Amino acid sequence: MFIIHFCKAARSMRRLSGPALPCDPSVLGPSQPRIRSFKVAQSVIIKHNNACGVASSKTIRGSFIKALKSDKKSAFGGVIVVNKKIDDVKIVVSGAGAAAIACTKLYISFGAKLENIVMTDSKGVINQSRSGLSDEKKLFITKRKINSLEEAMENSDVFIGLSMANILSVKMLASMSKDPIVFAMANPDPEIDYNTAMSVRDDIIFATGRSDLPNQVNNVLGFPFIFRGALDVRATKINEEMKMAAVKALADLAKEPVPEQVNIAYGETRLAFGKDYIIPKPFDPRLISEVPPAVAKAAMESGVAQEPITDWDKYTQVLEERLGNNQKLIRITL
Repeated sequence: MFIIHFCKAARSMRRLSGPALPCDPSVLGPSQPRIRSFKVAQSVIIKHNNACGVASSKTIRGSFIKALKSDKKSAFGGVIVVNKKIDDVKIVVSGAGAAAIACTKLYISFGAKLENIVMTDSKGVINQSRSGLSDEKKLFITKRKINSLEEAMENSDVFIGLSMANILSVKMLASMSKDPIVFAMANPDPEIDYNTAMSVRDDIIFATGRSDLPNQVNNVLGFPFIFRGALDVRATKINEEMKMAAVKALADLAKEPVPEQVNIAYGETRLAFGKDYIIPKPFDPRLISEVPPAVAKAAMESGVAQEPITDWDKYTQVLEERLGNNQKLIRITL
């Protein structure tokens, strides 16, 4: 009830037109239908804490897109990641909650084919034999004759885990195609153990939500900067164009040379784009000057910005100053 009253109050304050409100799943309950009703009733940007990039989804999309790109060289040269096209890859999504659905929808926006996607939930594969599915799940009913996660994994290219620990077996991982991408996002224990996965496949690109493993997918890479860009132009909503802009900004930043202070903060000697670094680190000071402008520009170009930015150099400078003198945020971590 607090959220409903807050939205009504915010709606009545014109200066706050289009505020952003991240909501935890425990507050919203069955999230997707309630989010839709809130959007209709209120002039407030409401984002589920596990959907639309407010949690892991933006970050997963950005790193996934970058992992697929067939760039021949990294910023430091010589690194080939995965030479696959997004419209060709077979994707298995374990989990059908808000984050899984949001991620999968944006994969499709970037070119993934619905017929190449298999989604599973706690009751099994979302296929034509299932009944009682929500409207969101119905979008991902597969017409392929697949009845188990094990069958779905065979010759797949990508596994997106947003479900539960240890659901992905060694046999399933071994059955994937060459150069598989596995994002095992269940926390604190992923869908398959990191060391186990590494022992099974030496060609794997592996990401988790854990800070003690390579390629951490963390919501802090997404929601602060997406909201920053949206709020700075008083966007009336966060639309698909803005989400895609955030994805591209994260993906592009991963290819750039990593500042020395980031290497120091994470105890690394030379982070460079490759299998163990396909996504920026959460304490990378460049995030605030790269992602919000991309989101703000997309808001303006798509017609949802109420206060367009005209001086981008000044805007970037203001963003960088938010970190404090000499990037105090990084120094505090040392």
